[in-house]
Amino acid sequence: MPSDPVTAKRALRAELRERRRIRPASEREASTAPLTAQLIALTQSLGARTVACYLSTPNEPDTRAYLAWARENGVDVLLPVSRDDGLLDWAAYDSDDEGEDVLGMPVPIGGIVPPIMVGEVGLMLVPAAACDHGGMRMGWGRGYFDKTLGSMDKRPPVFAVIFDDEILDELPYEPHDQPVDGAVTPGGIRRF
Repeated sequence: MPSDPVTAKRALRAELRERRRIRPASEREASTAPLTAQLIALTQSLGARTVACYLSTPNEPDTRAYLAWARENGVDVLLPVSRDDGLLDWAAYDSDDEGEDVLGMPVPIGGIVPPIMVGEVGLMLVPAAACDHGGMRMGWGRGYFDKTLGSMDKRPPVFAVIFDDEILDELPYEPHDQPVDGAVTPGGIRRF
């Protein structure tokens, strides 16, 4: 691995992006039910009545079945909306209507909530390219979640949602990178 963390992260992201791209659709589909069960178990164990999550893209671990469970079971959900300035807004997940944000990521059509509301969630589930055994999370390189997590006065439990093979021994990191409390995979809940 290159000694420069920026170069090392770029190379590792490219590898992880390609691994996700070629992951068989049948494998991704088979991972949805066990991942959903793990997400539900974590939510229930924490007694979270409001969670921050995200709408997964086709190559990511599927969060949509979990989001449907949350809505059906009275768990309020906030979803991120990327802004041009590199920060996140948050919107309530209260319908299946979707649009795209400035990055082309799926977002709810519902209105933006006051930013303070994300600080009041009982659980935050974030996307990631990978995590390491020490809890370092590597995102996809735009820094949206690192900025959000770094700016929170009181952080809720934060868990990355990844595939089982994306928990690595060690990740390159920079001073601005924010660790997570754990990872949720189809195979289980891992606390760091």
